[in-house]
Amino acid sequence: MMKVMITGGSGFLGINLIRKLREKGVEEIRVLDIADFDYPEKSEPWLKFTLGDVRDAAVVDRLSEGCDIVVNTAAALPLYSPEDIRTTEVDGIRNVLDAAKRLGVKRVVQISSTAVYGVPKKHPIYETDELIGVGPYGHAKIEAEEVCRTARAAGQTVCVIRPKSFIGPERLGVFALFYDWAYTGHGFPMIGSGNNRYQLMDVEDLCDAIWNAMTYPDEKVNTEFNIGAKEFTTMKEDYQAVLDKAGYGKKIRGLPVKPIVFILRILEALKLSPLYPWVYETASTDSFVSIERAEQMLDFKPRFSNKDALVRNYEWYCAHLSEFAGKTGVSHRVPWKQGLLACAKWFF
Repeated sequence: MMKVMITGGSGFLGINLIRKLREKGVEEIRVLDIADFDYPEKSEPWLKFTLGDVRDAAVVDRLSEGCDIVVNTAAALPLYSPEDIRTTEVDGIRNVLDAAKRLGVKRVVQISSTAVYGVPKKHPIYETDELIGVGPYGHAKIEAEEVCRTARAAGQTVCVIRPKSFIGPERLGVFALFYDWAYTGHGFPMIGSGNNRYQLMDVEDLCDAIWNAMTYPDEKVNTEFNIGAKEFTTMKEDYQAVLDKAGYGKKIRGLPVKPIVFILRILEALKLSPLYPWVYETASTDSFVSIERAEQMLDFKPRFSNKDALVRNYEWYCAHLSEFAGKTGVSHRVPWKQGLLACAKWFF
């Protein structure tokens, strides 16, 4: 009987992973999150939800006891304070690993990010490339990975997954801004020409990779893995697929980088835009990783291209629009408040 604990399990990745694990026959899933678990699965006897914080060592200990595997998806996203980001990322994984060592948990899977690479000029990016990071989020992810490597050196099995931005059912956040513009019959501005290649991925593919990281032999998983789509074109072409699906004949329109980034910096400082530097300062550059290691060691076979993932997420958005209309927040599960950007859409 496999027992799995998922930190951050109330989030977008959490619910998709939970459903994947049930498909695979996992008998008991424990969820720890500071946000309520408001999905239909909450009433199922196999799911045990605890409202709590991964930074609370006592609650992490209690939920880890008797588990075979812990998957740490808990994260404070870039819209949180730098202190919340660092403590959630670093103290959180330290608590998870300490509990796992004491209580005999066989394996920990840490969900990191390709934000650890910063904005490199060389592509594709390999797992062995330098870790630089951008902003508090990227730096915290690097520090959290250092905690993982220390635990690994001491004999624990710790798999680190570095996914590209992932989308799919239940994903809103910054993508809801784009989907709102498409749904209401507007075009969409792109920072720069849009001819750069920017790899995304579907959450379904990410969940497949995590499952293999949970179940493959120790010697195959005890390292870091880049995870992303195998098929992707340019940002302009990939995002145009959503506007084509919307059916209004609208187009992606490129804008000059320097003045737009300057304006977005001011709007961010005034808290009039939800976009943060990792979004607007990398949107005009290439950003894609090599997934060769995951293909070879985890048998990773992504099924969705960038276009597939974007359109699938947009279709989910349209089908569930009434459920989150009027809601905003700072997680991936709700739309981010558009601020002054909502006014800009009428020019497109």
